[in-house]
Amino acid sequence: MLKKKINIVCIVGARPNFIKIAPILKAMSKSRFINAKLLHTGQHYDYDMSQSFFEQLGIKNPDIHLEVGSATQANQVATIMMRFDDYCHKEKPDAILVVGDVNSTMATSIVASKRGIKILHVEAGIRSWDRTMPEEINRLLTDAIADVYLTPSPDAVQNLINEGHSKSSIINVGNIMIDTLLNNQQKIDNSNIIDKLSVRSKEFALLTLHRPSNVDSDESFKAILEAIDEIQKKIKVVFPIHPRALKKLKEFSLEGIIKGMPNLIITKPLGYFDFGKLAKDSKFVLTDSGGIQEETTVYGIPCITLRDNTERPVTITEGTNELAGNNTGKILSLYNKIMNGEWKSGKIPELWDGHTANRIVRVIENEIQWD
Repeated sequence: MLKKKINIVCIVGARPNFIKIAPILKAMSKSRFINAKLLHTGQHYDYDMSQSFFEQLGIKNPDIHLEVGSATQANQVATIMMRFDDYCHKEKPDAILVVGDVNSTMATSIVASKRGIKILHVEAGIRSWDRTMPEEINRLLTDAIADVYLTPSPDAVQNLINEGHSKSSIINVGNIMIDTLLNNQQKIDNSNIIDKLSVRSKEFALLTLHRPSNVDSDESFKAILEAIDEIQKKIKVVFPIHPRALKKLKEFSLEGIIKGMPNLIITKPLGYFDFGKLAKDSKFVLTDSGGIQEETTVYGIPCITLRDNTERPVTITEGTNELAGNNTGKILSLYNKIMNGEWKSGKIPELWDGHTANRIVRVIENEIQWD
């Protein structure tokens, strides 16, 4: 059991991080032994992708803001590393806690490793086995140098063991995303986004799309839109459009295809509560996001993942998720299964119970050897 204050810097940089860090900061604030500071790299920086999540999820203003902004991945990582290294040189934290697999996670971990600062990785061990995904590279590099691995599921534990990491450094704490989801159910249920968009519960589908493999290719983007065109003829489709997808839509001159879909409802990126309400009340979800595969599994909502792989296989083996890639025929085949009432029911995986943040704090206080 800890007998002294430990100075931990919690790192966030992009939208998925904000959702994961909120319950961790709350749990840390109740500990007598943890002095937690929040550092925002600024990887996502506009209101819809950043500040709105701080406000809605009750996240304190960052203690440190690196303000790196948008750039190529290499430039962004380099800037984060240089600015974070300056911070570590001055402040000398005992540890950093990183969440997920964004550039900020990997960049700050490299700096911490070189300075002998302990690295705690939340959501460690998940693998897609697809090294064309930037997120997979970030996961592999972070896990190669982390000190403590806080995993969301048994498959992640096994991946880390297979990679040669000590079993004593791996602790399965459950899914931190689900803490935030369950902690905010009342606010999600109170959202009026359904009325705003003039849709009815279980009479619409929800679409998200942002991965380079889908939107950076004219051919892939068109293949997905062809499937959406067929789907929207039978059911309304709500599409909160990611800035990257919007940019590529214009770049590839695909606006005409979109305009020909009267039942496709495009919105700007939504806040956490509004998006959660749409996911929970949808007939089904089409997505290339990782976290949404998990949320739909908890909600029991059919999820068609527009990818050829997933780093969250438990959402397929136990949950409500299936992979379709960007293959028009496969997407429509899975859509027909849903509409015909042939979808699997699924179950909620073990430790996806809303108490992951408390388990993380207990690990920090009781199971880590602090010098």
